[in-house]
Amino acid sequence: MAEQKRIYFASDFHLGVPTREKSLVREKKIVAWLDVVKKDAEAIYLVGDIFDFWFEYKHTVPGGYVRLLGKIAEICDAGIPVHVFTGNHDMWMKQYLPDEVGVKLYRAPVLHVLQDKKVFIGHGDGLGPGDHKYKFLKWFFASKVCQWLFARIHPNLAFGIAMYFSRKSRLATGKSDETFLGKDKEWLYVFCQEYLKNNAVDYFVFGHRHLPLTLDVEGKATYFNLGEWMHYDTYAVMENGVIELKKWE
Repeated sequence: MAEQKRIYFASDFHLGVPTREKSLVREKKIVAWLDVVKKDAEAIYLVGDIFDFWFEYKHTVPGGYVRLLGKIAEICDAGIPVHVFTGNHDMWMKQYLPDEVGVKLYRAPVLHVLQDKKVFIGHGDGLGPGDHKYKFLKWFFASKVCQWLFARIHPNLAFGIAMYFSRKSRLATGKSDETFLGKDKEWLYVFCQEYLKNNAVDYFVFGHRHLPLTLDVEGKATYFNLGEWMHYDTYAVMENGVIELKKWE
């Protein structure tokens, strides 16, 4: 009997922070996870913020991450689709990963039918009510004007500036104080409620929030937040149409 195939979801690796040494340890851990899940994977979804910073010049990309990129390329070459979503930290991904590694790249949430279930998947940044300041910044950073201006800066200076601010972030400094706010204050949960008013969905799968969550939505769907890999090492697996949140040991 053929082994049951599974679909895997993970997000928020934030490779590059807080230091090269600690990022490398985390990268090797993620590669070890991929080595295991590829054995029975029907597909793999990496749902944003894989890198804490990413920008592609015409002929230049950030250095490092060769272990992860090589492993993803190996998985793609084996015929297992790897779906990558841009996050708020790596929204400037362009064609390098699709062309050189073989992933399918998404810049917005998608609704996929997986194992006969409707699954809404996205990084999650900018969804739901509130956070208008961030939504404006996202619009600006995603604009062609902003990207053109940034590309005029020499890579040594541009990457140096970006990594300086990355290492000042709360996640990079080890302050993982994310707590559950209650459903009415969780913006992604509120987004799920609103979306369900006009759409049928079985599962919502998001990253960005950094807190592993499994929440029922109006008895109609389940919202999963995948957590992050600096403190939680959590991911989700779908088998026989059922999604569960798990921890990589």
